Order: sequence, then C-alpha cells, then structure tokens
Amino acid sequence: MKPRISMIALAVADVQRSVAFYHDGLGFPKMDSPPGVAFFNLNGTWLGLSEREALAEDATVSAEGSGYNNFSLAHNVASKEEVDAVFAQALKAGAKAVKPVQEASWGGYHGYVSDPDGHLWEIAYNPYFWIGPKD
Repeated sequence: MKPRISMIALAVADVQRSVAFYHDGLGFPKMDSPPGVAFFNLNGTWLGLSEREALAEDATVSAEGSGYNNFSLAHNVASKEEVDAVFAQALKAGAKAVKPVQEASWGGYHGYVSDPDGHLWEIAYNPYFWIGPKD
C-alpha cells in the first residue's frame, strides 16, 4: 500500500448547502459530479460530499451520530496573516468559530471552525515545516 489519502468523504445533511460552503464560500474547485454527491480536487486528494444516509448505507453503519467525530481536518497555510484571512473567509461562508485564532501550544498559530454539518477544520500555520504539496 502506498502512503496516501486519496479521498476524504464527508457525510452531510444537504449536499447543495455544503457545495455552497466549500465551492462558493471557500473556493474549492468543484469537479463534475453525479447527482447526490459532490467532488472537489484538492491538489491530489479529493474531498467528497454525500448525503449522510446514503454514505451510512454504503458503509452499512447507522446514520445517527453526534458530538465529536473522533477526527478533524486541517488546512495549513504559509503565514499567521493567511490563517486570519482563511478563518474570516470560512466564517463568512457559514462556518462557526469553535476555537478562536491564537498562538498554539506547539509553537504555531491556529484556530478551529466547523462547517455547516459540524465537521471540524483546523486552520493552521506551522513555522517549523510545510505540510502538503508545494503550491
């Protein structure tokens, strides 16, 4: 197995609302997608959005769930100023602030927002090393 994550699939309550958040609000490039799902190409990894019930049925698990989902997604940027800008852009697109932007205990700078379905996103600047492909 090669070490990579090819797609992150998020279960959402309303695909069109989430498309508006990720594409219109945050500027993620949307790909042509079949009805009921949406795909975004994020520099080698895809983000997939599916209706909660359909994704749960596909995985043969319950669609019920609440609270912390045992994971968060991260979007790393190149500066503290960019953290502030992306955080503000996410809020404008409909995200909710979970943890305000601040100095991180590990020496970086970050904040957390949740998307319209409660998925946590950390927006972070790591001064020690770059995470992700070179832009």
